[in-house]
Amino acid sequence: MKEKNLLAELAAYLFSHSDKGTGRTPSERELAEHFAVSRGQIREALAILEAMRIVERRAKSGIYIDTKQASVEAMALFARAGLPLDPVRIYETVELRKIHEIKAAELACSRATEENFERLREILKASEERIAAGEGLAKEDREFHLEIVRATKNSVFHNVCSVYYMMGQQRLPIYFNDPERSRRSHVEHIQIYEALLRRDGNLAQALMSAHLQGAESYWKGLIEGGGTQPQSPTLEQV
Repeated sequence: MKEKNLLAELAAYLFSHSDKGTGRTPSERELAEHFAVSRGQIREALAILEAMRIVERRAKSGIYIDTKQASVEAMALFARAGLPLDPVRIYETVELRKIHEIKAAELACSRATEENFERLREILKASEERIAAGEGLAKEDREFHLEIVRATKNSVFHNVCSVYYMMGQQRLPIYFNDPERSRRSHVEHIQIYEALLRRDGNLAQALMSAHLQGAESYWKGLIEGGGTQPQSPTLEQV
């Protein structure tokens, strides 16, 4: 079993097979038998999960799971594994994404190259074609926002923001299933692009903040209003 697959599957298994009261999980031996791998492989995978603050290995006691202290990387792993998280944690992630992307818009105003602008134009053109065909902008929305982050020329910044979109890859198509939302988002994308082109950092930040307010309000409504949203949504639904 490949390491990445083992990590996601192990995390999901630990979550579903842990004691609901104590958080204690099956032992290394039991995990090795279940996944048909060596105890050494399980130990290495647990070390990674521990670094992500998903599990805690206690001497002479066992393995315990706790998602409340999970890192951003861990939340991306949860997304791949389909693990549930507290709705408040999900909303906090959306809020953090907003903070990062507003700053990205400011930095992109001074650092974006013609290559970045050309790519943004291509994405906007693809968005127009999607809307004309009556399709949602899930893919184009992700590409537009990440291109702005890429324009900051900060690879760590880009990696962090990419995690947010990895988390939301299942929810975005649902969010953009509303044709009016897609059209409105496209208009706002054009406004942000024009602010970037003018190198107007203040305007770009303001437009990005207003643009992301829609997604933030959407998630807040799901959490507070209930609706069809399950009690414990998975992070894929961000």
